[in-house]
Amino acid sequence: MKKVFAIVLTLALLCMATVASAAGLVGVAMPTQDLQRWNQDGANMKAQLEAAGFEVDLQYANNDVGMQVSQIENMILNEVQVLVVASIDGSALGTVLAQAKEAGIPIIAYDRLLTNTDAVDYYTTFDNYKVGQIQGQYIVDKFDLANTDKTYTIEFTAGSPDDNNAGLFFGGAFDTVKPYLDAGKLVCVSGQTDFATVATPAWKSETAQARMDNILSAYYPDALTGGQTLDICLCSNDSTALGVTNSLVAAGFTAENIPVITGQDCDKPNVKNMVKGLQAMSVFKDTRTLAAQTVAMCVSILNGETPELNGEYDNGLKMVPSFNCTPVFGDVSNYEELLIASGYYTAEEIAE
Repeated sequence: MKKVFAIVLTLALLCMATVASAAGLVGVAMPTQDLQRWNQDGANMKAQLEAAGFEVDLQYANNDVGMQVSQIENMILNEVQVLVVASIDGSALGTVLAQAKEAGIPIIAYDRLLTNTDAVDYYTTFDNYKVGQIQGQYIVDKFDLANTDKTYTIEFTAGSPDDNNAGLFFGGAFDTVKPYLDAGKLVCVSGQTDFATVATPAWKSETAQARMDNILSAYYPDALTGGQTLDICLCSNDSTALGVTNSLVAAGFTAENIPVITGQDCDKPNVKNMVKGLQAMSVFKDTRTLAAQTVAMCVSILNGETPELNGEYDNGLKMVPSFNCTPVFGDVSNYEELLIASGYYTAEEIAE
């Protein structure tokens, strides 16, 4: 993990080394401050851009598409030299992005792909299908599904249907466990396995909790008294995992009998739950790495150079060149090295 952080620092230093010819105003449009991860993304992006000599216009849109459109319009009027957009709805910004393109402003989609528009130049993200694969493979390995003759129950909780990444997370996880569903080693008692049904609008914990409340009462009412057991809750991220955990704890589950719960982002409450035995794992996406790569991309663009790239995504109208950062598995066995030794959190931040 120290090696990963060293790479982050190296990228930042490279940015500063070329800043003399690249400094300018960068607009950063973030979706919301309701989720911990976007606060961290925004803070990391602003700090690293400013360290590289840029001025930064950082705006959060409170999960309101109209507000995000207005914020981007203002950034265009303020003549930002690069526009970095983490969208609320990747398909809803076509008109305002076309205005930015017409103004000659390069556009970087940040973590969430901007879809159905040709007004996007680059995309920085994590390998989001891989995130789901890590979650799914954890389930496969945890229950030794390749070798067992036992049957385990599983319920799915996915992300927001207006977030392109949510489908990738769910797809990676579902594709990984599907062979075991087909073989009968995994059974979804509720029958809710399609993305549209298991999606959680705005990734809200309360929504995930309410849905799990309904699943428990309808399909697992006697899970704690000898009835149908629930073994696995495959959740796409930590905010949905938190809602599912809250539902299970309210129903009487404890660290000794709670289902295996997956997550993503290593949010503070979820790391605490991992330590307490209430969540099995999470996928760590180091926002410092993503911010550093985005800063490096801004510098390259303003220097008239081609940014470092390692992939591309079809957004419905074009193939968008991208850089994919690598997600990392995290659980109670490695969280101290992964999160504390690397400086992502202090020990006090995730202590009870």
